[in-house]
Amino acid sequence: MDSLGLAKRFSPLSQFRSESDSNYAFLPFRFHRLVDQRVVLTNEVGEFTVLSPSDFELFSEHRLEQKNPAYDALKSRHFLLDSDSSVAIDLLSLKARTKYQYVKQFTALHIFVVSLRCDYSCPYCQVSRQTTEMGRFDMSEETARAAIDFTFRSPSPAIKIEFQGGEPLLNLPLIRFIVTNAKKRNEIEKRDLQFVIATNLSYLDSDVLAFCQENDIFLSTSLDGPEDLHNKNRPRPGQNGHALTVKAIETVRAELGRERISALMTTTEASLGRVRDIIDEYLVRGFRNIFLRSLSPYGFAIKTKNFDKYGTARWLDFYREGLAYILDLNKQGIPFREEYAALILTQMLTPYSHRFVDLQSPAGLGISAVVFNYDGDVYASDEARMLAEMGDKTFRLGTLNRDSYEEIIGNDVLLRAIEESITDSVPMCRDCAFKPYCGSDPVYHHATQGDWVGHKAKSGFCQKNMGIFQHLIELLESGDEDTRKILEGWART
Repeated sequence: MDSLGLAKRFSPLSQFRSESDSNYAFLPFRFHRLVDQRVVLTNEVGEFTVLSPSDFELFSEHRLEQKNPAYDALKSRHFLLDSDSSVAIDLLSLKARTKYQYVKQFTALHIFVVSLRCDYSCPYCQVSRQTTEMGRFDMSEETARAAIDFTFRSPSPAIKIEFQGGEPLLNLPLIRFIVTNAKKRNEIEKRDLQFVIATNLSYLDSDVLAFCQENDIFLSTSLDGPEDLHNKNRPRPGQNGHALTVKAIETVRAELGRERISALMTTTEASLGRVRDIIDEYLVRGFRNIFLRSLSPYGFAIKTKNFDKYGTARWLDFYREGLAYILDLNKQGIPFREEYAALILTQMLTPYSHRFVDLQSPAGLGISAVVFNYDGDVYASDEARMLAEMGDKTFRLGTLNRDSYEEIIGNDVLLRAIEESITDSVPMCRDCAFKPYCGSDPVYHHATQGDWVGHKAKSGFCQKNMGIFQHLIELLESGDEDTRKILEGWART
């Protein structure tokens, strides 16, 4: 025995050498055991494969034979490198550059909060709405002009301007002002310019429709389910929100076209157990997709304690039931898509990024989306603005007409948020098999744990997304070819 006692601590080197005729090296990968003990492996660009426990043991010990079918799957998906795969590193790097192309393009989405006024009183509302007569909570033309200048400083070839509130149609004159001036500016800039109004549709009339038609404006609204559920979740005077919404949806389709309006739902405690009713309502109203969305920990959702009324496990049960129902509908010949799954499947099954701000690494704060509040304050994301309405302005980047574009984009708050949300260096994220599909949201973790990184084992964000990632992989690998073909068809190219 040597003086260091190494013989007691370590097995001889020969113990770690392969006795197989396979000669391969590992490329970077992470792994996770599924419920049935199979092992899913993922690489840096989101490609995955699932191995039996025995094949994973052979692979990890460098004993996997080339004649084993798992060998070719691992090689083609860049999990191993052998003597006749010299181009693998180049292919992997090319795929990585494609996945992260969005970072170079920089900020595309610019959200203009033109008013906090609203005629609804939704208990889960994520912002501090104001009554319809409170005009001092409207954005001014001076602020709007500065926001337009800021928007066109972005190098992104595509610019989307989204109008939010409150209810943005309560400040329609300012929306007209912004659209007119942005289009005039774009005659020089030549960007791919798009406008969206996120509205409850209460104030939709012939003037609004004509304006949207003239300027190719898209509309986004909220539809939480059948009449009783929608009106419970989204109360307004007269309790006729559902009737107004569905009538307006049909009007928009008739006047502007079916593709010009979309809808979002939010899951409250009352929604649990009714996912099929909610999906059926979307089908009845002529939609062919739905985004099954959980509550966010901001605004009135916290003040009214709605955020705490159900946990992640109950929401995941709701989501899985909804996804199973949607897959059954597709198997019956009724095309219908769940949008959150479609975003994730894009990251799993294609060379492209889903570009969904909440699941980006680094986080999409500022570099993918920026928010101009009605008062001129600039925030790193819509969630950061919602947090500010609760009195926490941690993620405020600056103020229009006071701070320059460079000062706002180079703000230490934004730089720190980006740095601390790169999942390759975030504790627990960097070792997670689902890292290629996920992000680390500093605003969420600050709001729920008081820390920008957060303790991932206690994070509802992580529990929710890991549950969905694992479920989708299990569905893809279940052996049900119909299910696999449906899910593959949802991935966007």
